[in-house]
Amino acid sequence: MVDCLPAVELDPPGAASAAVIWLHGLGADGHDFAGAVPDLQLPDSLAVRFVFPHASARPITINRGIPMRAWFDVLEPGQERGIDFEQLRASTAEIHRLIEREIARGIASERVLLVGFSQGGACCIHAALTCPRPLGGLATLSGWFPSAGLIDEVHPANRALPVAVLHGSEDPLLGSWMADSAIAHLQRLGLHPEFHTFAMGHAVCAEELAMLGSFVEAVLGS
Repeated sequence: MVDCLPAVELDPPGAASAAVIWLHGLGADGHDFAGAVPDLQLPDSLAVRFVFPHASARPITINRGIPMRAWFDVLEPGQERGIDFEQLRASTAEIHRLIEREIARGIASERVLLVGFSQGGACCIHAALTCPRPLGGLATLSGWFPSAGLIDEVHPANRALPVAVLHGSEDPLLGSWMADSAIAHLQRLGLHPEFHTFAMGHAVCAEELAMLGSFVEAVLGS
């Protein structure tokens, strides 16, 4: 079995035939969204395993160097957010290993979806666009595009990747303009993301989780 990050896992009642790998945000851990699974309102027939990995702890520059779980260091705020790209690449490799583990468990890569909140959403974007396996879909919640100048094209395996970008219209931390920027970058790379905003800040809400559930069900049902 592939050596992977520790994770919270929620299995369906029967054998899993699909998987959602869901990344937490800065300073959280894999438990953060485990309780949100029922809010997706997915039918048991989809047989989805949920995997919520724990990022490694590392010093975060914009938080006075305090160590916390994170997919990469954030050096400064702004559109590209001054991130540590080597750490982003390393975390991407960790996500690819999680995908390989699901494949080793008997799940086709086309039935593996990546979901991420905030920094986790940014990491999911990079992981999906560079993945050599065709994935089922990608959804970001209050995320942003971290790969400008880093990725010139989507890996051929994922040029038709279904993408959903979900964001709070009142987000004070990652303004909705960052979602607009992500959409523009994804479109430039030839993808056709769907975009939904919700009247909330840097958070999730019941309406957004229901929308995410609809996206997951549509992708797995197609």
